[in-house]
Amino acid sequence: MITNNTLILIDGNSYLYRAFHAVPSFSNSQGMPTGAVYGMTNMLKSLLHDYQPTYTAIVFDAKGKTFRDELYPEYKANRPPMPDDLVAQISLTHEMVQALGFPLIMENGVEADDVIATLTKQAEAAGMHTLIFTGDKDFAQLVNDSVTLVDTLKNTRLDVQGVIDKFGVPPELILDYLNLMGDRVDNVPGVKKVGPKTAVKWLQTYGSLEAVVENAAQFKGKIGENLREALPLLPLTRQLLTLKCDVPLSHTPRQFKLNSPDVNKLRELYTELEFQKWLTEIPGGSFKKPKPKQYYTILSQADFEGWLNRLNEAPLFAFDTETSSLDYLEAEIVGVSFAVPAGEAAYVPLAHDYLGVPQQLSRDKVLAALKPLLENPDKLKVGQNLKYDAHVLANHGINLQGIAFDTMLESYVLDSTATRHDLDSLALKYLKLQTIKFEDIAGKGKKQLPFNQIDIEQAAPYAAEDADVSLQLHQKLWLQLQSIPKLCQILTEMEMPLIPILMRMERNGVKIDAVQLQKQSAELGQSLQVIEQQAYELAETEFNLNSPKQLQGILFDKLGLPVLKKTPKKEPSTAVEVLEELALDYPLPKLILEYRSLSKLKSTYTDALIQQINPKTGRVHTSYQQAVTATGRLSSVNPNLQNIPIRTAQGRRIRQAFVAPKGYRFLAADYSQIELRIMAHLSQDEKLLAAFAAGEDIHKATAAEVFDVPLNDVTSVQRRSAKAVNFGLIYGMQAFGLAKQLGIERRKAQTYIDTYFARYPGVKAYMDDTRELAKKQGYVETVFGRRLYIHDIKSRSHQRRQYAERTAINAPMQGSAADMIKMAMIKMDKWIVRSDVKMLLQVHDELVFEVAENVVEETKAAIIEAMSYVTELRVPLLVDVGVGDNWDEAH
Repeated sequence: MITNNTLILIDGNSYLYRAFHAVPSFSNSQGMPTGAVYGMTNMLKSLLHDYQPTYTAIVFDAKGKTFRDELYPEYKANRPPMPDDLVAQISLTHEMVQALGFPLIMENGVEADDVIATLTKQAEAAGMHTLIFTGDKDFAQLVNDSVTLVDTLKNTRLDVQGVIDKFGVPPELILDYLNLMGDRVDNVPGVKKVGPKTAVKWLQTYGSLEAVVENAAQFKGKIGENLREALPLLPLTRQLLTLKCDVPLSHTPRQFKLNSPDVNKLRELYTELEFQKWLTEIPGGSFKKPKPKQYYTILSQADFEGWLNRLNEAPLFAFDTETSSLDYLEAEIVGVSFAVPAGEAAYVPLAHDYLGVPQQLSRDKVLAALKPLLENPDKLKVGQNLKYDAHVLANHGINLQGIAFDTMLESYVLDSTATRHDLDSLALKYLKLQTIKFEDIAGKGKKQLPFNQIDIEQAAPYAAEDADVSLQLHQKLWLQLQSIPKLCQILTEMEMPLIPILMRMERNGVKIDAVQLQKQSAELGQSLQVIEQQAYELAETEFNLNSPKQLQGILFDKLGLPVLKKTPKKEPSTAVEVLEELALDYPLPKLILEYRSLSKLKSTYTDALIQQINPKTGRVHTSYQQAVTATGRLSSVNPNLQNIPIRTAQGRRIRQAFVAPKGYRFLAADYSQIELRIMAHLSQDEKLLAAFAAGEDIHKATAAEVFDVPLNDVTSVQRRSAKAVNFGLIYGMQAFGLAKQLGIERRKAQTYIDTYFARYPGVKAYMDDTRELAKKQGYVETVFGRRLYIHDIKSRSHQRRQYAERTAINAPMQGSAADMIKMAMIKMDKWIVRSDVKMLLQVHDELVFEVAENVVEETKAAIIEAMSYVTELRVPLLVDVGVGDNWDEAH
């Protein structure tokens, strides 16, 4: 019987998945999936009618990892990712739940099951009865005289006797029962080949898992072997399966009361989701069918000219290209699409060439007609990742100008960590729209068709939708950005002007000496063979140096080296940090590390770079990604030219293969200690500011403070230690990490850190204030106002919260440095147009140029000025500039 003393808890995840699979194909007229929201709403409305709860709550899993992931990294590793159609409905479901009046709970660091278990125990202690609405068998461990499970889908209720009837054991043995079987769905290990029947049999015979374990030696045959083999893992399995009943919660069970429905919010949701029947039940609710999308395929000259006129008259239009390749230097246009008002778009097919393709307009003539419009800087365009489209147009002799907005960058500036910034993900997040996927029209894998082979009838809606969705996204994102003026400025004055600059850098590429790389690759191959032979001699047998399993056997079984760390599967670890520690005392681990290092150089750089030289240009052309890192830094891919190692001779030798053509020199400009200078600016620490203002060696100055010696008496060892402290603290290094890096005791490292903070109190205050600010507002900012969201700053997991705090301290410095290098690139690009200079590379705090010999000194002065005075900080900015015939010489 439901009374005012009953707490109803709903397993939101269980309900949501059931709703999704029960009503999988529902969508509104805009193509947004709605089945899970509909099914969930229907179930909750029934629950309200049947049970009329007073005290209730719906509990969902929060984003991110939980303590179980830290206990066992392979926890839930086999679970497939959540379907995109379901992902798109989660936030709407949360809104609907609350609009119906249900309190909603999500706690970081634990699962929804743990929150339900905690509330159940609290309710029991308060003398309340609890009904848990779920289909999850794990909750059976909570059942007692005051706790009942309800499965509305199967119309069952499990009390104590119900648990016994269903599982064969009472609630107090459910955990033992689950422990023996494990959980395949969540990848929790149990005893192999033990299913429900065997688990029940053993527990009925011995009375408990503890007794089964005590008698493990008596079990015969293969099942006995499996039991004994599983014994070391059973305690871990129990930890993973035990519901946590002590989650700190801000409210008690009696504070979770059913609220009155939010009629206005329900009307809004029912309208958006097009739940017509429910909408008519609400006072003032009436359904207006949204205007259908209008997508056109342009095959006639008259239709094209009509659209061309519309584009010329529009204050802003969306633009997209469909192409023959993802390689921006090779791609050719297959078709173009446009959108002017939201919901109306057109696709102009130009180079589809399958059998039976309809007559298309001439690509050359269409592009010639579009060229004045696309090259007009006063005709404003919006699109998604328009740098790629600009490349493709350049392949056809068109210089795209007037790029006003890029939806990828609008999303990235708004929140770099909110979602992936591809069009499909943005449509789901911001428009609640399920877009047509490329695989839907092109197929998958080896059978996937190139765009020119796709039927125009299928290609046209896909292409037109891309332009339409880009326009709709811009309208939504720009509205949000306008409420935060600093972010508008980041977008319009930093990210958007960078697009043509990065495009030119990518097209410039960098000249590679293939002969030198081939020679180095051959020498690396010989070195690897020598190391292999040396390793075989030490191991007294041949083995695969790249195989962790074989290396395990050699190091720990054959040679008997100490096991310093184990994998989650309880096997000896051969991870890098383990080998580094073993290498201090044993020769074979040292050889393995050297082998791995040289092997990576060979495969990643000396071999790969040769293959990536463009045969037409003789250069390597990387691609710069603007919307990937959380801090605003650019990243380089295909190939990645930002991670070439420079601390080893072999790494520097790779840079020597990046050469300037005849008559030119390499010029590399690098900010000196930029993040430390930003730290001084942000913290306003008096001693740091004074040291930089005086032009002192900051590491030497820090050593003088930390070791309390005169500046001139600082030794090289003391300076090295101070340098480790300076950079370590920026990245949130603790005493343990500093001690390991310097090879000193942890207590001594802590003394260094304490002394540093005592000498530089402003730095300590900045770090403390930044942590608190991040907790309060959920984000930190760069010097220029870029927001860097810190999602785990309030996590209940100590490890994740500590990492988030370190990120909060470092992100403003790293992000400000990224902003400054971008500003310097924009400033320098304006100067470059007057000279025989090309900007080639951007590597974190460094810019690399190809400069004609006769303008080297002039360019050097211009770069120093552009970078030194790009902004005004409380400390001077110092720029180191080098010149050489190759990148290594110039660095």
